[in-house]
Amino acid sequence: MNCPELVADVLARLQAGQDVPRSALTAAVKATLAQLSDIAPGRSVEIRIPPVAAIQAISGATHRRGTPPAVVECAPRTWLELACGHLTWDQAITGSQVLASGERSDLSDYLPLYTVR
Repeated sequence: MNCPELVADVLARLQAGQDVPRSALTAAVKATLAQLSDIAPGRSVEIRIPPVAAIQAISGATHRRGTPPAVVECAPRTWLELACGHLTWDQAITGSQVLASGERSDLSDYLPLYTVR
């Protein structure tokens, strides 16, 4: 199964209220974070998807220690919905599904990563 198919399968299971093996959820989240890192390399924004993974991405000031100047945090399901275009950045912010603070924390220019229906 390729990356978009894996992500679509995991997201469909989550949206249907089905149990998703932690390994599949982790693989889907990490794959989408890797995709984001590929299209927006850098270290100015920390994207946190607890308890699964966190990365630093987006060009700008490099962060090395302590709390980064820009942080984005959300649940795995929310992240996958954003990555697949099932949820827009504005909807997630307005609905308080994403916590975003700091300069460059608006990821709307990079999302969705895939178009999966």
